[in-house]
Amino acid sequence: MQLPVDFKKKYEKLLGDQAEAFLASFDNPVQKGFRINPLKYHGHLHEHAMQQSVGYSAWGYFGKVRGKTIDHQSGLVYSQEPSAMLVGELAHPKPGQKVLDLCAAPGGKTTYLASFMDQQGLLVSNEINRGRAKILAENVERFGIQKAVILNESPDRMEDRFANYFDVIVVDAPCSGEGMFRKDPAAMEYWNKDYPSECANRQREILKSAMKMLAPKGTLVYSTCTFAPEEDEQIIAWLLDNYENLALVDVPKRDDMDAGRPEWADGNPELTKAVRLFPHHFQGEGHFMAKLVNHGMETPTEKPRAKKKKKQSSNSKSLNKTQVKLWETFAKAFLKDSNYFDLAHLMVQKDRLYYQSERLDLEGLRYIKPGLELGEFKKNRFEPSQSLLMALPVDEFQQVVKITDEEWRQYVHGDVLSTTTAGKGWVAVAVDDTVVGPGKLVQGTVKNFYPKGLRMNF
Repeated sequence: MQLPVDFKKKYEKLLGDQAEAFLASFDNPVQKGFRINPLKYHGHLHEHAMQQSVGYSAWGYFGKVRGKTIDHQSGLVYSQEPSAMLVGELAHPKPGQKVLDLCAAPGGKTTYLASFMDQQGLLVSNEINRGRAKILAENVERFGIQKAVILNESPDRMEDRFANYFDVIVVDAPCSGEGMFRKDPAAMEYWNKDYPSECANRQREILKSAMKMLAPKGTLVYSTCTFAPEEDEQIIAWLLDNYENLALVDVPKRDDMDAGRPEWADGNPELTKAVRLFPHHFQGEGHFMAKLVNHGMETPTEKPRAKKKKKQSSNSKSLNKTQVKLWETFAKAFLKDSNYFDLAHLMVQKDRLYYQSERLDLEGLRYIKPGLELGEFKKNRFEPSQSLLMALPVDEFQQVVKITDEEWRQYVHGDVLSTTTAGKGWVAVAVDDTVVGPGKLVQGTVKNFYPKGLRMNF
């Protein structure tokens, strides 16, 4: 691999006698990984083998996910680089907590956090880039997360709305991407010797916002996929210097994990509590992670920010009487527990129905999904969404049509299916006990309601 000359010079100086092995590691194969989804997994995958486990991850395995498979389409598995899995493990939220993934796309950390939360509490996932935020929303839907909100905001615009609110915040900060050079060589094209310092400036601004949203006794996990001390140890040293109630938690390390390097940030010995993953030691790409706890609410004195004009109205409202009746009729026929989604937590936006576990005022904030999308009100009827089907286990549906692997290929292609299943109306389509989407049973056929934007050709 043709690494940037300035990059090589920098790490030859910083790493000394380790530099040769470090630089040589960029020519090694990229290690792929995936996780099973504990919200859906019940002992059986269709097309993926769980062979070598990732030792520090509750659900991680080495191996590659194939996209056009039942496992991937239904959210049974999620592709994630092995090193990145450690971020979610460090955050380890508890069910019922309020959790923020501040720089969340494409969704690896968000789905990992949700795995611990067990469909309880609130998970807010934010991504400032709208295109990437839409990909994040797709991955949240496929994973089946019931209690998530997908924002598309800059962190500073979230501060007032979520002041001292979150029990756990993960900041997987936008960075110079040095740890991804092997996986994504294109990252080298925009790297230069000043780029890490530019990224560090942006990271400090993001963390200032994160600290304003962190609850008392809350946990902050900071991570990057870069080796640059400017973005790693020096950022943590800056946090400790400027937030006196913030303390590092010692991250347990295996033999293939390095401690943070105090010599790269004015010699602060506390930094050994952080963790570095070097590719010449570790079976994965480069990462840096630190876990901190907020023991109080004191923050540095800063000039107050000017309030920005609101840009987006939520346009959300409670259901009217007609909509309540349509939803209740549908829920009674489709769900075994028609009250699974509390009516008090339902909201309508442009005829689309959402479930929001915590009623949030999103007025003025940009978002992709204000909650779990249940479906859409149309003339005299309610149609369920793919999100609803992905979020519930098979035994929560009144009517289920079981299909074969071959019929699944026809289904995700958009074809109408024949069936011997009796009955009529909305059904959950499933392969074995894995729900794959909605259909409508009409006289021995299943009309296909798999979203057109997700359909596949084989």
